[in-house]
Amino acid sequence: MTIHICTAPCCWGVDDVNNPFLPPWQRVLDEAAKAGYRGIELGPYGFLPLDAGILEPALSKTGLQVVAGTIFDDLVSPPNLPELLRQTHGICTLLKQLPPMKQQAGQRFAGPYLVIIDWGHDARDYAAGHSDRAPRLDDARWSAMMTHIRAIAEIAWHTYGIRAVIHPHAGGHIEFADELARLVDDIPHETAGLCLDTGHLYYAGMDPVASLRTYAHRLDYLHFKDIDPTVFDQVLNEHIRFFAACARGVMCPIGRGVIDYPALHSLVQELGYHGCITVEQERDPRNAAASLDDVAASRAYLANIGF
Repeated sequence: MTIHICTAPCCWGVDDVNNPFLPPWQRVLDEAAKAGYRGIELGPYGFLPLDAGILEPALSKTGLQVVAGTIFDDLVSPPNLPELLRQTHGICTLLKQLPPMKQQAGQRFAGPYLVIIDWGHDARDYAAGHSDRAPRLDDARWSAMMTHIRAIAEIAWHTYGIRAVIHPHAGGHIEFADELARLVDDIPHETAGLCLDTGHLYYAGMDPVASLRTYAHRLDYLHFKDIDPTVFDQVLNEHIRFFAACARGVMCPIGRGVIDYPALHSLVQELGYHGCITVEQERDPRNAAASLDDVAASRAYLANIGF
């Protein structure tokens, strides 16, 4: 395997740029490097500076490269499309101004990637992890979301040469097995790949190993996270938003939760996956004092089992 292990600002509680408790972005870069990572995502739009003249020297100082930027927003509502496209241009412009990632042997598309995630719907947020109670989009609204995803992906690729990957996410309108299958039918691989996340698959009631095997032909990028089974059982029995569950500690360092990472290591070898895997552990930023220890523990565990 040729695998590049990366991390993301969500490990420091960075999911909403308007949260007043976010740690300084410089601290996130410094601690990611101290924990042994050489790649990091940009996080939500605007957390890391969008000015390459500011960001590139900080990356160089820490030895980090940017593996991906993220559209984490409402992909469904037509009035939000101009904002989605504005973010697409802003992220991709920045990514092209930063030092490029080297394409690794066997890797389908070189990073960095543009990760596309639907978010911002109260009814789905409170139904995260509950396929039976989560309201589905009607055909017209699903079609609108697919149109918006295609527009983002086509700009990213045809204007900037950035590969778009779609990320099923707890609390969004692409979360559960039926929605993932429908997405794959509606968005061809030449338009966008998948970024599957082991933690979000498990949260949505899917087996991460089985799901990665099923969609290996569409898999361009991977996210690894782990879930504390005791906290997971608690929060699924409450009326709670997804990130409130994260603040309760539902995500834990890799190797300390319920997901079978030795089995995932074997599968990644079997599938011949080459490229980038990003470690994540969403939390409340007020608990970011533990972030360095946790991301270091996740990196050490993955190294110990062969990643």
